[in-house]
Amino acid sequence: MPIRYPRPLRPGDRIAVTSPSSGVSEELRARLDVAVRAVEARGYEVVVGDCMDGSGHLSAPAADRAAELTAMLTDPDVRAVVPPWGGETAIDLVPLLDWDRLRDAEPTWFVGFSDVSTLITPLTLLTGTATLHGNNLMDTPYRTPKGLLSWLDVVALPEGGRFAQTPPGRHRSSGWDDWAADPHADTLALDAAGTWTRLDGDGDVDVEGRLIGGCVDTLCHLAGTPYGDVPAFARAHAPEGLLVYVEVCEDDAFGVCRALHGMRLAGFFDAANAVLIGRTSAPDSPSLTQAEAVLDALGPLGVPLIADVECGHVPPYLPLVNGARGRVVHTATRHELTQVLD
Repeated sequence: MPIRYPRPLRPGDRIAVTSPSSGVSEELRARLDVAVRAVEARGYEVVVGDCMDGSGHLSAPAADRAAELTAMLTDPDVRAVVPPWGGETAIDLVPLLDWDRLRDAEPTWFVGFSDVSTLITPLTLLTGTATLHGNNLMDTPYRTPKGLLSWLDVVALPEGGRFAQTPPGRHRSSGWDDWAADPHADTLALDAAGTWTRLDGDGDVDVEGRLIGGCVDTLCHLAGTPYGDVPAFARAHAPEGLLVYVEVCEDDAFGVCRALHGMRLAGFFDAANAVLIGRTSAPDSPSLTQAEAVLDALGPLGVPLIADVECGHVPPYLPLVNGARGRVVHTATRHELTQVLD
């Protein structure tokens, strides 16, 4: 199955906003408005859908959320769909989406992470459409640190485009900005130093493969189902293999260990040439750290395990294109991830 890349966005294109999982509460609507204006400042038209209620953990009934998301992704006038953020139970949409209709439609960029990965990863696996695991809409007003790109930069790249990202060497150690008090926050508080680390041993890494992955907390429930069939995706792109990336939101080390073991047993990592692990602030367990959980579950793969990559819930945000050809280089003096939209 060849990867289908959405055409690059140009000023005047329409970007749609919907909440396939959690909506936006009234106290955070000002931040939503700021985020929309940040996208409009790049020359795009922004339309906000009906499924945005933030009074509970879901923005609307599952059927309504599935219908609105499908309509946006198949509307030829919509060039990208960007939820405000993730949530908790987007998995209820998976069997309700019209996958045949999505497969037949012209590709549209679908952007986000956290619970949004419950939807973007199956979209790539089932339809071959490239999707973008990157900063959500509510994070978009933040200025992008040197070495990284914003999702707005990536969606404007032409097919065949190549871009390299390097870690800025700093991240946020804890907490989140209070958007209710300051909806205009645009500077990430990167108050801790740190860069990528190799968990499985020493030595330089220089490896390529097709990128695929997402949030462990949510994707572990799709592994082994038709919606998380990474082995079939790998067979379609043999013999080049995969660069699998995973990141943890909040599960403790015991939960992560169990989840990664289950994903490995389901074949999620069988074709991995390397695994990239996002930096996490999720808790350790009494006798097991997050790093030890990864080693316990994925060490038997015998491939490089590169941790503390900026692709998860700890700012800053390094966008990854599901389906793109990637190359990761990790040495004592060089840390770089290159992606090619081919």
